[in-house]
Amino acid sequence: MQSSQVRCATVSETNLEPELQQHLQRLLTSAPDSPASRLLDDARRLWHRVQRLIELNLTPPELDRETMELACHALQLPDRTGKPVGKLGQVNLRERAEQAAELLISSLSDHADDQLIDRATMLLRELPLRSPKLPEAKLLADAVNLDDFGLTGLLLQAMQLARQHASVTAVVQGFVKRQQYGYWEARLKDGFHFEPIRQMARQRLQATQQAISLLLAELQEDQSL
Repeated sequence: MQSSQVRCATVSETNLEPELQQHLQRLLTSAPDSPASRLLDDARRLWHRVQRLIELNLTPPELDRETMELACHALQLPDRTGKPVGKLGQVNLRERAEQAAELLISSLSDHADDQLIDRATMLLRELPLRSPKLPEAKLLADAVNLDDFGLTGLLLQAMQLARQHASVTAVVQGFVKRQQYGYWEARLKDGFHFEPIRQMARQRLQATQQAISLLLAELQEDQSL
């Protein structure tokens, strides 16, 4: 019962043509050294989050949902070496968006309408701007940045550290150092365009702090044995 609920959480309304959907699925499930479903799941999860944020009515209702959905998938496209854009690629939002725009053009030009490609490319290149003109870019940027907070962000960080053969202790140390240097407060201040989404990130951060406290207590207990 629980597993079916998890699967349902990744299924969301689509605005893309079936042929384009199938091509995106092939691209996102054929990356070397990556579980077949991970990139596709991340793309769908991001799009599902965007749809929930749209329901908050923070932007005009006439958003270009087709373009936003394509951009969500483009942000997960693997490059030619098989390294995914995003968390495990260790790039910031500007680099991630720029690479996604380039991959979108090179990988999908023969499978999507030229105008759709142009709109999605423009959206991706506005994504990291401090004050994007497109409301779609503001909302998508907040949705992407929200992924860094909460238990989701903590698990993604742990996955990245595991690929570097780091220990469990490194997860705690990384979080504590970021907290000491004011990283999280800076991200909360500059990483969001909409206050309700910033509050979501703050709540997720509180949950992460609780998880880190529990993990730290376990590590200290192990050292005392």
